[in-house]
Amino acid sequence: MVSSIYHPPDHFLVDELLSREQLTIRGAVRDWVNREVKPVIEEASQQHSFPVHLVREMGELGVMGPFIPQEYGGAGLDQIAYGVIMTELERGDSGIRSAASVQSSLVMYPIFRFGSEEQRRRYLPKLAKGEMIGAFGLTEPDHGSDPGSMITRIEEKKDHFLLNGAKMWITNASICDIAVVWAKDETGEIRGLIVERGMEGLTTPETHNKWSLRASVTGELVFNDVRVPKENIFPGIYGLKGPLMCLNSARYGIAWGAIGAAMDCYDTAVRYAKERKQFRKPIAAFQLTQEKLARMLTEITKAQLLAWRLGVLRNEDRATAAQISMAKRNNVLMALEVAREARQILGAMGITGDFPVMRHMMNLESVITYEGTHEIHLLITGEDITGMEAFH
Repeated sequence: MVSSIYHPPDHFLVDELLSREQLTIRGAVRDWVNREVKPVIEEASQQHSFPVHLVREMGELGVMGPFIPQEYGGAGLDQIAYGVIMTELERGDSGIRSAASVQSSLVMYPIFRFGSEEQRRRYLPKLAKGEMIGAFGLTEPDHGSDPGSMITRIEEKKDHFLLNGAKMWITNASICDIAVVWAKDETGEIRGLIVERGMEGLTTPETHNKWSLRASVTGELVFNDVRVPKENIFPGIYGLKGPLMCLNSARYGIAWGAIGAAMDCYDTAVRYAKERKQFRKPIAAFQLTQEKLARMLTEITKAQLLAWRLGVLRNEDRATAAQISMAKRNNVLMALEVAREARQILGAMGITGDFPVMRHMMNLESVITYEGTHEIHLLITGEDITGMEAFH
């Protein structure tokens, strides 16, 4: 099967809710994924290798920080356009979407939102073009779901901050040019700062032997008396509010992106079921296969409508953190379950690299954990319902 015959499901005509500009942007990204990602991604995943050359191409395509204003190198697009971009990128691979998502929501967004004008001018245009690769340092070896307990520290000196600590499970760590890092100062206040490749005391070991996100770079950020100039600290944000706002943007993108993985698995399963014959007829003619496909399409459709409505609320600046959390949790679980059902339809062929299903399934096992675990997102919704926090 080839990607050019991809037929995305749109059972409730969600495309009619998109503007002409949004459809045009999606079409351009879809064509790029078909042309540049699909032909190389299976081998990259098998080889545990990130196709880093695609970063520059994504910059040229305009998918890095697409919601950042044009004066800083972004495309100035709305949130739904950002969403459809993430959908198409994750149809290619979760690792490709992760690279764009981290760059856009976790690096460019905080620099634009919390950074100084000098920081915006210095970093954003290069990040938008893919000339510079960014990483986001929040999770630590012993502090994931509880980032407020981080132990990474900055100590103020005469003309710089001294940074010590470590961050783990960091996308792009070993290839990043800069990293947006969150650390506690002497008073225990969480601050954000920009750490640059080449600063003495910074090391970025890569994480190997992954069964998931194999076509993505994952690693650590280790700080040993790293001297960070004072002009690299974010002047306008204190506390967990900053990193959580970044995560809201990333989670929103994931809510759209996961749909792309699900759609690719569904489309693959439909075409395979029509072609594969058993007992003298296509397996698509059997009731159990049709039940699987019907459930898959239903769940994808619900996720499409959820993401679109969330995008409208984001454009109106009315989306809450709890709404974003629900969409991320629901849509990633949906995609994972669709991938598993698609694998069942493909039988033994579903585990091979001849089809994208197993790769998507394994990737989604990471996506359901990062940017807030499935369980934490359930508790966020629980708190929104009851007004009672269950984290402690």
